[in-house]
Parts: sequence; structure tokens; C-alpha cells
Amino acid sequence: MLWPKVVKERIKTGGDREIVHSYPYRSACPSTVWAELTEHSTEELFFAGYTNYFLWTQLPDFLGTVRRKAQKGCRVRFLLGDPNGEVTRQREAIEDVALTVSTRIRITLENLEKLREVEGVEARFSSAPDAVNHVSLSVFRFDSEALVTPHLARLVGHDSPLLHLRRIGDGGMFSRFSEHAEELWSRGVPVE
Repeated sequence: MLWPKVVKERIKTGGDREIVHSYPYRSACPSTVWAELTEHSTEELFFAGYTNYFLWTQLPDFLGTVRRKAQKGCRVRFLLGDPNGEVTRQREAIEDVALTVSTRIRITLENLEKLREVEGVEARFSSAPDAVNHVSLSVFRFDSEALVTPHLARLVGHDSPLLHLRRIGDGGMFSRFSEHAEELWSRGVPVE
């Protein structure tokens, strides 16, 4: 009786099997996790954060890594909020920080401009009706793994929790969050 209880407490058997790790803050997830997931991806990198700015400032040579990945045939996508959108303005008022949401988006746009000629790198703004759903949930996909941040009320993204997920099968948490990001992408507006 004692052994099965100990095993059940240690081995994931239910819906949490896809959770690799959870962090109370996105900023608590080591940058090495982000870098390794990016580096080991071969098919799909999908950065569906509202601003994605921290990738350029916290991951060593992120620009070079993205370029190299795309040149090797990895599909690389960025889904961003519209820096001039109403939801962006509302979020700036809520956060009330010096590094505004629109500035953070523009940091990503500035870096994406350097990748303009690289085939395989795509960028879209979430559509105006989808922006409220995008700003409240960031999904970062690395082949069959994902880092997901549900944004809490008035907090900046790095202060919100993060889940590290690994796909085990259809219909799990990985698939559900990936489908959410894909839906937003499908209605997104290309960044010109």
C-alpha cells in the first residue's frame, strides 16, 4: 500500500504530464532554458508574445540564432501586438511603466527589420479584435515544447507565471495553447 502511494505522488499520470516545470515568474525561468529550446528547435519557432522584446535583450545573439535557424529551414514566426492599437494603449495605462508596451514592440520590430531578407522569418500583428486575447496570454513554441505565460491583471510579463510544456499527445495542454496561438496567427495582419 505504501509503495503505490509514493509512486503516484512522484509520477505524473494525469493532465499535468505535459508540464515540465512551472515558475511563479517568467523572469525566474533561466535564460539558458530559452536559449536551449531555441537552439535545439529544427522545425518550428513561434514567438507569440505581445511584445517579444526580452528575447532580443536577454538571449545571447538571438538575432544570429534566428537567422541561422531560418536559413537551415526552421519556420520562424513572430506574432506581435499592434504598437498603435487601442489594446496597446490600454495596457500601457494599466502597467504604467517607463518602458512602454509600444516601445517594447518597436524593439522587436527594429530587430525584425534586420531579418527582413531572411526567408522563413514571418511576422504579423494580432488583429484588433484578437488583441485583448493576445495581450493576456503569451505562447512561445519550440517544436514540441512551449513556454506559456498567462498575464496577471496589472503585472508586466516578466512578473507573471510561466509554464514549460512538452507535447505528449493530442488534446493536451501543449496542443491547446498551440491552437490558441495558431488561431490568433490565422487572423493576424502581416507586418510590413
